[in-house]
Amino acid sequence: MQTSPVRFAICGVGHIGRRHAALVSRHSGGELTALIDVRTELQPGLAAEFPGVPFFNSLEEYLQNGPATDVLTVATPNGLHAPQAVAGLRHGLHVVIEKPIALTKADAETVVHTALQTGRLVFGVMQNRYSPPAAWLKQIYNEGRLGQVFLVQLNCFWNRDARYYKPGGWKGTQALDGGTLFTQFSHFVDLLYWVFGDIANISARFRDFTHAGLTEFEDSGLVTFDLVRGGSGTLSYSTAVWDRNLESSLTVVAERGSLRIAGQYMDKVEYCHLEGYQMPELAPTNPANHYGAFQGSAANHVQVIENVVDTVQKRSFATTNALEGLKVVEIIERIYALR
Repeated sequence: MQTSPVRFAICGVGHIGRRHAALVSRHSGGELTALIDVRTELQPGLAAEFPGVPFFNSLEEYLQNGPATDVLTVATPNGLHAPQAVAGLRHGLHVVIEKPIALTKADAETVVHTALQTGRLVFGVMQNRYSPPAAWLKQIYNEGRLGQVFLVQLNCFWNRDARYYKPGGWKGTQALDGGTLFTQFSHFVDLLYWVFGDIANISARFRDFTHAGLTEFEDSGLVTFDLVRGGSGTLSYSTAVWDRNLESSLTVVAERGSLRIAGQYMDKVEYCHLEGYQMPELAPTNPANHYGAFQGSAANHVQVIENVVDTVQKRSFATTNALEGLKVVEIIERIYALR
């Protein structure tokens, strides 16, 4: 069993990468060994925030010349996740991949197969699973308290406008962003799959209401599907909400009752009426991630780092493994095949 600190190199030190670096540096079982980013202008600020941690201008440079490490965290634009993860795995490193683990099922499979071939671990960052309402939903579903699920309605209505999609940036491009479901709402697709299982008989319509000239893909979609385990569902999503996020919500109508998790970030149980069941008091949900004028899903990355450290030190197992990350990519790819 490894008891020495688990060493992390962070590739991509934007908002989320910087958060990973800060959490690793504060973790008693973690050690920050390197920071990697193509933007050399970040180096002075990073040197002040993480003194003594070396900076590298590319993953290739780090893998050739950098200090030894145990884990490579990939927090670069979406389209780079799979090739950089594969490079890390082939170098003998465990890999943490921010969502999504890839933009195609084929690339996600390459990540999974490389992990199997190298005997290394891959962790997908699906931190919303640590949100108390999400964990509660998973528990009552597994306990059979819902009975047969009839209908699942998932709504994701956020604001992402010109303040978010900067000219010349990677966000909004098909090659590096991949689409609204990948960048904004893959956490909620993961929650759907994690709790209720796979979907089939998908139909969809897509619209671009306010993002012409800002993105290369839709800003809104209406998706219907059947749950493989029984029941049907809808996913309605949009980034065309004016000025600020509206809600992320999940409503379930089932044999033994109904429930609704809602709020801007699916952060509270708004309704629960189940046969013979008393709703417990849940722990508070962490605040949302901040991106300047924007907010994202709950900031549960501390639990992600905790799980990586415990798993590498052989005290736990990966809560979001690469196969689950692959499944989310595959579901989104099936939806987008209808565009």
